Amino acid sequence: MSLPRRARAAALSLAFFGSFGALAAPAAAQGAPAGCTGKPSATWINVIVEGVRSSRGLMAVTLYEDNSRKFLVKHGSLYVGRSPATAGTTRTCIYLPQPGVYALALYHDENANQSFDRTGIGLPAEGYGFSNNPATLAGLPSFRSVRLAIPRTGMTTRIQMKYP
Repeated sequence: MSLPRRARAAALSLAFFGSFGALAAPAAAQGAPAGCTGKPSATWINVIVEGVRSSRGLMAVTLYEDNSRKFLVKHGSLYVGRSPATAGTTRTCIYLPQPGVYALALYHDENANQSFDRTGIGLPAEGYGFSNNPATLAGLPSFRSVRLAIPRTGMTTRIQMKYP
């Protein structure tokens, strides 16, 4: 028994668009490089970390929203992505909720304990870096100096590691 023409068109339309809708979300994230960390979305940024001391441990990339009150405070980040460290240059990628302004703080977690280690007097014991590579000689960088505009997906930023 054949369906009326209008019913066939509706069924085909539902099958096509229903399938397309189911594939649309994963397809958006498929363009991201392999190993991109975070909640998959249609927006990501490539992070090239230069001056990495060794291939031991992990490179942790912490993503902060555009809010100075949450920058570098406990539980203030949106996400921490971790990738294997590669001596010299580590290439990684992190998903973003959407295009916008963010800040990145990195550390080389050489012992892979998923914590930024400090010395007994509170100084960094592991390598670190920030978006825009601000000077950190007098302490932590200002939030304004690390703000990074990411207007579209697939952009690349380079961050130079600093070791104690």
